[in-house]
Amino acid sequence: MILARVVGRITSTIHHPDMTGRKLLVCDKLDDHGEPDGGYVIAIDSIGAGAGEMVIILDEGTGARQILQMDSMPVRSVVVGVVDDVG
Repeated sequence: MILARVVGRITSTIHHPDMTGRKLLVCDKLDDHGEPDGGYVIAIDSIGAGAGEMVIILDEGTGARQILQMDSMPVRSVVVGVVDDVG
């Protein structure tokens, strides 16, 4: 699992058919203190997250495909939660 902040969205006109209608989010990875650590991940949004929100990302292909219920989808990372607080 990765803690990250949504910083943008990717739009593509040509993509794999399984990606049609799905939103791709650009997310800055965060360190233990909630600060950007210099890395980023592109993840499929499964929950309706938006820019500026802190999110939890599952970064494992098989688990991501299970969550999306798409066995053949070319995906590795999926947003699985919006974080309310880190304590």
